[in-house]
Amino acid sequence: MKLQGKHGPHFDALLFDNDGTLISSMESVHRCWTRWAREYGITEEAFAAVELHGRPAAEIIADLLPEDVRAGALARIEALEVEDVAGGVVLLPGTKELLSALPAGHWAVVTSATRPLAEARLREVGVDFPEMVAADDITRGKPDPEPFLLAAARLGVDPARCAVFEDAPAGLSAGRAAGMTTVALTTTHPAAELDADVVVRDLSAVSVLVGADGVEIETDDRP
Repeated sequence: MKLQGKHGPHFDALLFDNDGTLISSMESVHRCWTRWAREYGITEEAFAAVELHGRPAAEIIADLLPEDVRAGALARIEALEVEDVAGGVVLLPGTKELLSALPAGHWAVVTSATRPLAEARLREVGVDFPEMVAADDITRGKPDPEPFLLAAARLGVDPARCAVFEDAPAGLSAGRAAGMTTVALTTTHPAAELDADVVVRDLSAVSVLVGADGVEIETDDRP
């Protein structure tokens, strides 16, 4: 099916979450955060009660630790994750093919990770990105629309002419709040948990055609 946006079938920009959408670093994330939690004496019960996926590390840490140790804890988890990048990151299906069809100025990465970590992960799998909004660039993370609105502003496009690609409910909420069309991927959550305009299995189910009027998006059937 061809995706219909807020103002017609063409989009000016495609905005991609990173982990769970373009790449997967879930094994690395689990290793690093488990080690981090042990180092900071966080119980398994407390750790299990906190949602990790799709949230900035600073917000996760704020749920678990007192304010006076948060800065050091944030630096520690970032160091652990950057050190664990080699061999801990894989491309998800369809990523290379889709991104290679998009010229610079028509897409951006919008991630809850810090910029050094996001860049390290993308470099590990050979993805070159024209624009990125990372946790360092914002004051409010997903599900707040700020990250996606900032990406649209940096690309100089109307948010209503953007499509958001996300695997996490918080990211999809952020995209909707920004007034954007949403495409959900079932790479980390089942379709029943994803509220989006279109749901697909992964980016291999998405194709694009770039023309003078913008980008047309076509997707396979709902998974």
